Amino acid sequence: MASTTPVPKSASQKRQLDPLDLFDVRSELTDEERMVQDSVARFVDDKVLPVIQEAFENHSFPKDLISQVAELGLLGSSLEGYDCAGLNAICYGLICQELERGDSGLRSFVSVQSSLVMFPIHAYGSEEQKQRWLPAMARGEAIGCFGLTESQGGSDPGNMKTHAKRDGGDWVLNGSKMWITNGNIADAAIIWAMTEEGLRGFIVETDLPGFTAQEIKNKFSLRASITSALFFDNVRMPEESVLPGVVGLKGPLSCLTQARYGITWGVIGAAQACLDEVLRYSKERILFNKPLSHNQAIQLRLADMARRITTAQLLSLRLGRLKDQGRMTSTQVSIAKWNNCRAALDIARDARDMLGGAGISAEYVPIRHMLNLESVITYEGTETVHQLVVGKELTGTNAF
Repeated sequence: MASTTPVPKSASQKRQLDPLDLFDVRSELTDEERMVQDSVARFVDDKVLPVIQEAFENHSFPKDLISQVAELGLLGSSLEGYDCAGLNAICYGLICQELERGDSGLRSFVSVQSSLVMFPIHAYGSEEQKQRWLPAMARGEAIGCFGLTESQGGSDPGNMKTHAKRDGGDWVLNGSKMWITNGNIADAAIIWAMTEEGLRGFIVETDLPGFTAQEIKNKFSLRASITSALFFDNVRMPEESVLPGVVGLKGPLSCLTQARYGITWGVIGAAQACLDEVLRYSKERILFNKPLSHNQAIQLRLADMARRITTAQLLSLRLGRLKDQGRMTSTQVSIAKWNNCRAALDIARDARDMLGGAGISAEYVPIRHMLNLESVITYEGTETVHQLVVGKELTGTNAF
């Protein structure tokens, strides 16, 4: 009788794992999801990586990429109708992952336009507002920004000083916002302000008298991104400017949930770029007559990077499936944002260190990603905020 005992495969016959995807997350994707990832990856390789180092060094946003991003259908990609692509949550996550593999600044531009500007118009706007802004924003013909954070408020939106008051048939807006991505190139700003009715959102056209955007210079993070301070001095807006579908913190917080979801994917791309760089370097760098990759300490650090990336991938994949099923909660988003941002930042820092002196050169990607991730771990809710969100879920007590 022939033996039925399986014959072990030799080392040469074993399937080679992708070092950037050890759990083969890609095999869990649909054909459409893989196609989206591949198209954005090609765009990043061909158009973003050749220009992003210089953009970062020169403290400039590569505006020429906007039309190309729009042509790929990446703006408002998960929204239905109004010239938007109507892709699922996993596709949007993969878009963020590949864009941030290029640079956090480019992913931030797409994230703000899609999740913080187009989403609230789609979710809470009137039909007239949707028709006017969403198709133009999907085509990249109109750029938006999102104003919630204030200099004195930070993580406490309840401490908001910006206010809007009715004056006849108009609204009059006064106050300021800080750390606003896209502020100086925006055609419209989604501004959240206190009113007698509660917190309201407004679509504020940036050419209105009294609206001023001041670009923030001398940043050492997100240098390939435009960051601004916004000032409102008796900005008079028509009634049609207010988002009619929401009152209260639910409005801006729902926008942040959308953006945070994309961030959980985006930072994976930054982490993968750092691991990829240090893997190549460790094989080429010869120390003490052998490649750096032959060193036990180096292998331990590389393995830890891969472990963190794998955990982040599985978290975001599960989160995306829950989102597509309508079951995702803000607490689940907080866990993923907290875990994945911390993992990516630690990976970038360690990769920078493993490159030695070369690690401080912009010729290698870890220093750029490391500096960017110092911002990403802070915005859309600091690490501490997300820890407290989870703590509240566990204990039922609000410790903010």
